[in-house]
Amino acid sequence: MGEASQLQKVYNQTKYKLANHGVRNIQVLQKAFEKKNGELESDLYGTGQIIEDFQSKMASYLGKEDAVFFPSGTMAQQIALRIWCDEKGDKKVAYHPLSHLEIHEEDGLKELHHIETVLLADRNRVIDLSDVMNMENGVAAVLLELPQREIGGQLPSFETLRDISKYCRENNIRLHLDGARLLEVLPYYGKTAAEVCAMFDSVYVSLYKGIGGIAGAILAGAQDFINQSKVWKRRYGGDLISLYPYIISADYYFDMRAHKMEQYFRESKEVADQFNSCYGISTLPAVPVSNMFHVHIEFSKEQVEPILLEVERQTGIGLTSHLKEINKQSCYFEVHMGDMYSEIPKELVTRAFDLLNQQMKRDLSNEADYE
Repeated sequence: MGEASQLQKVYNQTKYKLANHGVRNIQVLQKAFEKKNGELESDLYGTGQIIEDFQSKMASYLGKEDAVFFPSGTMAQQIALRIWCDEKGDKKVAYHPLSHLEIHEEDGLKELHHIETVLLADRNRVIDLSDVMNMENGVAAVLLELPQREIGGQLPSFETLRDISKYCRENNIRLHLDGARLLEVLPYYGKTAAEVCAMFDSVYVSLYKGIGGIAGAILAGAQDFINQSKVWKRRYGGDLISLYPYIISADYYFDMRAHKMEQYFRESKEVADQFNSCYGISTLPAVPVSNMFHVHIEFSKEQVEPILLEVERQTGIGLTSHLKEINKQSCYFEVHMGDMYSEIPKELVTRAFDLLNQQMKRDLSNEADYE
């Protein structure tokens, strides 16, 4: 890793953080183990009460026959899609152009399994029914990501999900859910996890992205599918001798935060409204549909970073630790609402956004007029 940027350094020093659950340090693990009996027996190569109880708990929550714990979502999803391709005899899957599998996994699906990928929809919108209906023949499985992270956490309507699910089942196409952040979309849909997952043949859920565990993932589905996935998990080297640090922390933080997603969703809309009131700033989506969204700024990183530094120094609120360049005239950052926001005094939040708006206007309005 390179040296931390100035924005990262100042963000780390702020008293409050606008988003997320807090610093990912070893206290995350220590807290989960505080009340655990030190004599509790470890899991062993994927078996034992610790792992089996948690898998059963998650299968029930997701409304599926069975579930298996994986060290990573990358491993879980590649295996799920491989199983569906083998079942149909077609090595072709379809997903969004900005799917994690396409842009963050070094072509693992293609290189390890020789699976061809079909990209659905424009990069800037979610997949709809027409995309699935008009895709090329021979697709064994369609993957839908809820929410679509790389475009600000956008979501299709629940009706669209039902229509895609119905079409896939009528045409012998498996439907897989990249539900890394599944829990966070439930308040928007007004549905239980089981109700959403009922439309999918297989489901992946992250155990750290939303709930804040250490690492790991759950893959859920029918009994035969899970039995096959356990074989592939062994082939991948995913059956570590012990996984209990990940499982115990996942179980602990699931119980702590699964019921708080409605709060995070409400706060994400509140914070997005504050960003949208600032000069030169807008959010994507304009009104969030989960606890995450993107903040777009109509000026360059070089212009915006000094303003963010000043706001964070004066208010003690960390708005973001980094900016991503869109082009030479604009940049953005990602926001995930979590436990931290509720700890900030409301008057300080108001002051931070007032200052951000004032600084943006003062320093950049003339430049916008000039351009």
